[in-house]
Amino acid sequence: MSGTVGYLTKRFPRLSETFILDEILGLEAAHVPLRLFALAHPGEALMQPDVALVASPVTYLHPPGRWPERVRAGAATLAAHGRLIARSPSRYLSVVAYIARKRRHLSTLRHFWEAGLLALLLEEQQTKHLHAAFAHGPASVAHFVHLLTGLPYSFAAHAKDLYLSAPDLLFRKVADAEFVLTCSESAAATLREISGPAAHKVVLALHGVDTHRFAAAAVGRLDPAPGGPLRILAVGRLVDKKGYPVLLEALAALASDGQRIACTVIGSGPCRADLEAIVNRLRLGPVVTFLGARTHQEVAVAYANADIFVQASVVLSNGDRDGIPNSLLEAMASGLPVVASAVAGIPEVVQPGCGLIVAPGDTAALAAAIGRLATDPILRHDLGGAARAHVVAHLDRRACARAIVPLFGAPPTELAVAS
Repeated sequence: MSGTVGYLTKRFPRLSETFILDEILGLEAAHVPLRLFALAHPGEALMQPDVALVASPVTYLHPPGRWPERVRAGAATLAAHGRLIARSPSRYLSVVAYIARKRRHLSTLRHFWEAGLLALLLEEQQTKHLHAAFAHGPASVAHFVHLLTGLPYSFAAHAKDLYLSAPDLLFRKVADAEFVLTCSESAAATLREISGPAAHKVVLALHGVDTHRFAAAAVGRLDPAPGGPLRILAVGRLVDKKGYPVLLEALAALASDGQRIACTVIGSGPCRADLEAIVNRLRLGPVVTFLGARTHQEVAVAYANADIFVQASVVLSNGDRDGIPNSLLEAMASGLPVVASAVAGIPEVVQPGCGLIVAPGDTAALAAAIGRLATDPILRHDLGGAARAHVVAHLDRRACARAIVPLFGAPPTELAVAS
């Protein structure tokens, strides 16, 4: 494989999808010639400063702006479909027949529509391969581009996009892909079971973090004030699968036992009002502070000011769950001792000696683990040091990018890993 690689995501840049930004920066640092595409703009007020380091421009299939821009985009998409059907009527109609047989959904029609424009844009830029950053919408668009043009494609599967996708659709996407990246052994096992004879295409590709950035947090962490509260940090979107109610119940149990604690929660999301109501019900107002969304740089400061990090993820009734939360890796890279639940790929990184693992949804076990760290500063120190060493050795952003570079047709490069 040689030439430009198209990289397609759903919305870019999203504040919470730091793993996408890190992967893009890692691939660019490894000299993979990327051209970025996104289905839409996220429309978020806050942006990670490192977005400015991305070299590739971003093309939006649904450009932000007013109606004139949208009308022009629609006309360009219609013209693209016209060119595709004129070029190969049989190929085009076979894709339409596939949709009619197997994928009769409104979202499918939207993804097919988007694929027409993307196919022509990729052709104009002499793209040799298309990679979709998620297994749901972006991979559907990429799959249609492949069916319409024969362009080789790949995709990545993470959490919700994997566990909530129809197995038969994933089966076909994997079968037609060159390769598929997964960010944990747990996700890889799930997708290989679905993929049958194409299981060999599923490749484990761990997400890395910028261990240089979070080294400053590890070195500059402030020791707790004598007699002060245990400073607990949780970072992640305020959504059900993050298990924040379990964390709040555990904090209430610790407070009722006389443990001095202070918990900071960083992140935004639809569950904030519900979580604030739980805080009021449990009388945790003096204990819990919601800071909302923050940038990488601001979160690094929060890691430096915390004593422990808690990841209370759960598995939802519909199967949705975390993969390996990026904030968990950041906390470990910052030298924080972590308490995390045994969900999906989390135990793969929080290995024995690198943190404490509890059963998901077990409030008592979570409270006990936090309480154990509260009373044992030596254990906190040892776990935090081992956590950073593990992430530096196995999950540095540059090293993780170097591992997948050959899949995109570029030679592996010697990239320095943080110490």
